[in-house]
Amino acid sequence: MIYSLRGKVQELTPTYAVVETSGVGYYVGISLQTSAKLTAGQETFIYIHPIYREDAQLLYGFNTLSEKEMFGLLISVNGVGAVSALILLSSLSLSDIASAIVSRNSALLQKAKGIGAKTAERIIVDLKDKVLKFGASEENISDVSNNKVKDEALSAVEVLGIPRRTAEKMVDRALKANPELTVEELVKHILKNL
Repeated sequence: MIYSLRGKVQELTPTYAVVETSGVGYYVGISLQTSAKLTAGQETFIYIHPIYREDAQLLYGFNTLSEKEMFGLLISVNGVGAVSALILLSSLSLSDIASAIVSRNSALLQKAKGIGAKTAERIIVDLKDKVLKFGASEENISDVSNNKVKDEALSAVEVLGIPRRTAEKMVDRALKANPELTVEELVKHILKNL
């Protein structure tokens, strides 16, 4: 099994790279994060996750071991293929993916093309306990993430055109400081701090 490749980047696009090692060019699927770290014509080292099928031998490459591990976790979920996992890794940082999973924020996961509501829920259920090491510590995640007041406040500001992701961090901080806030108070807090 191929674990990593060290060689020259022969060809580079946002979705794949060709890495030449000992005269052999390997076609490697990559995320935008990894693509940004590579330079055509330069030496590189990337971690590889191979997938062997009856009709193909596919290689997926990652700049960091953490990204490779997250990819492995994502494709372990029924309904998440390698392409969907790469799109998710290209759309969100590892800590954002982990935080979305731990806080059950399926809407954030669904922003990645190819991830629907059912798949996002499956990712959350299957990986909730496995992603804490990616920067989604329990302290980071508000214990009021399923709080009705929080959800109503976020829905209200979304109607006003404020992105949910922007407002969510403010709401979490406000509720941590004062868990007794009402929906109206939270909305005022968000509007005041924009």
